[in-house]
Amino acid sequence: MSERLTLELLDEDRAVREALDEPSQATRAQFFRNAVVGGATLVVGGLAIGGLPSLALGKRSASQDVEILNFALLLEYLESEFYVDAVNKGALSGTTLAFATTVRDHELAHVAFLEQALGAAARAKPEFDFKDTTSDAAKFRATAVVLEDTGVAAYDGQGPRLRKKTLAAAAQIVSVEARHAAWIRHIMAAPAYPNAPADYPAPAALNPALSKRQVEDAVAQTGFIKG
Repeated sequence: MSERLTLELLDEDRAVREALDEPSQATRAQFFRNAVVGGATLVVGGLAIGGLPSLALGKRSASQDVEILNFALLLEYLESEFYVDAVNKGALSGTTLAFATTVRDHELAHVAFLEQALGAAARAKPEFDFKDTTSDAAKFRATAVVLEDTGVAAYDGQGPRLRKKTLAAAAQIVSVEARHAAWIRHIMAAPAYPNAPADYPAPAALNPALSKRQVEDAVAQTGFIKG
């Protein structure tokens, strides 16, 4: 992570920290509510994620930035713990292990950055159960593609709702997430996967953004997030 990714960059005018100090801020309690949202189930290699927070998004503001960053933090918790678990279980090797180890460190750095930026408003990390997606190399790769693609689309979908300074900081994360997505897709398109199309690492010129509801539908009721 760049040393420029600091709380001061995110909240240079102290608007976020001032908003967190307001005793009557109605949205503060929402940060700690984990509304389980129903919807379509996405199953890839047994992937199941649930328990995403419900966000009420409106005019750009410090409080809205904090809500969105907590949404991002939940996704970063999910990704980082997925890679930590996969590396620890020892089922990966070669380029897949190299990918998982490097991305694990990146995702942990993303978590640390968001936790620092959010301070006391940072949501608690939930418990996870990744089932066999982290102990089976093929399922790990398929699941990693889904997680990385979804993460990029989620950042893209929420980016326009952020204030300019917060967006600049978030952009430094999403650009790395996009490289992760291309990297695991490249691994999937290697000779070991002869049926993968030649353009699999970069299948489109434009990456579509996903709305909050679409992200929730993509990951809801999959069982990775417990409680």
